[in-house]
Order: sequence, then structure tokens, then C-alpha cells
Amino acid sequence: MHTVLARLGAGGMGQVYLGRSPGGRQVAIKVIREDFTESPEAMARFRREVETARAVRSAYTANLIDASLAAPPHWLATEYVPGPTLVQAIRDRGPLPADTCLRLFAALAEALANVHEYGVMHRDLKPHNVILSAVGPKLIDFGIARGAEQTALTQAGAAPGTPGYTAPEIITRNEVSPAADVFALGATTVSYTGCV
Repeated sequence: MHTVLARLGAGGMGQVYLGRSPGGRQVAIKVIREDFTESPEAMARFRREVETARAVRSAYTANLIDASLAAPPHWLATEYVPGPTLVQAIRDRGPLPADTCLRLFAALAEALANVHEYGVMHRDLKPHNVILSAVGPKLIDFGIARGAEQTALTQAGAAPGTPGYTAPEIITRNEVSPAADVFALGATTVSYTGCV
């Protein structure tokens, strides 16, 4: 059983905590909200997030360590990645220098290409979901990620993602492809890093 050490933050689905595995490894534990356990769609989304995190084993993501889907509280534990999110870094230090921005763009493009090799589209790439670790940027939060062969879990008339970072084809037709993640990469780079 993992030991909870501190609260790291919250998102739409629940809380994220810093934890420690029985062997002493630091993990990020995402615990979904209790009211979500009563929603078949929310539980399907969470199961998909666990499946996606289990499938994508990459140097560019926080890899899955463990998960509990059998009974509440439902949670998943991934590697803990120390470092600020891109949002926090820009807020604290201001826009990135041009050369740093170009390296970040290249690293994130490489990360997306690696994730796409697993047949997974992130679908919510944004500055909040990029951690600037000591070994390079890491993509986190695959809560709405989808494999190329998977069907949509979004209700008709609703589009997943974050306004400003979601490609037009997702908003208008819920068409998911690697191109939509590339759109989000461009929007992330231009809107939040100060790069043009």
C-alpha cells in the first residue's frame, strides 16, 4: 500500500497526491472523486486512462506504477516527476528564451511522436500537462487520451480538451489524429512560452 505524503493538486476528476511506495519510491497518486464512481461514463474514462498509462511506457511520460479499479476509492499511481509544470515555470520566470523554446518544442514533438508510436493520441496537450523535469519535459494526464482504434466517450455535442489548445477538427467533428496533438503542441508553444 502506498503512503500519502502531501497533496500536489486537483483536476476535474479528482485529487493528486505525492506518495511513497512500500519500497520507498515516490509516486503521484490520482484519486478520482467519489461522485464519479456513480457515473458509468466517468468510470469508463478512468479505466481508459489506466489502460493508456499502462500501454505507453516511455521516457517522455510518467509511467504507471499501480492502480485500483475494483472498489472505491479508485486511484492510479504513476512515477512522481519532480519539477514545475510549464505553466508554473512561465509564471515564475517569465517567457522562455528563444533557444530554450526551440529545444522545448523539439523535445515535446519527439515525446508526441513516441506516444503516437503506441497508437495513442494525448488529446489534452497544454502547458498544465507538461512537467519540466531535470531530464527533459514529461507529458502527464492521459485522462482523455484515446487509442486510434478506440471509440469516443464524449457525449454528442461535447468536445474533449481545453479551449485554445484543441484542434478545430476535434471541436467540430470529434476527429482524433496525431495532427490534433501537433496543433496542441503549436498552441502550447506559441501561447504560453512567448515564442513566435
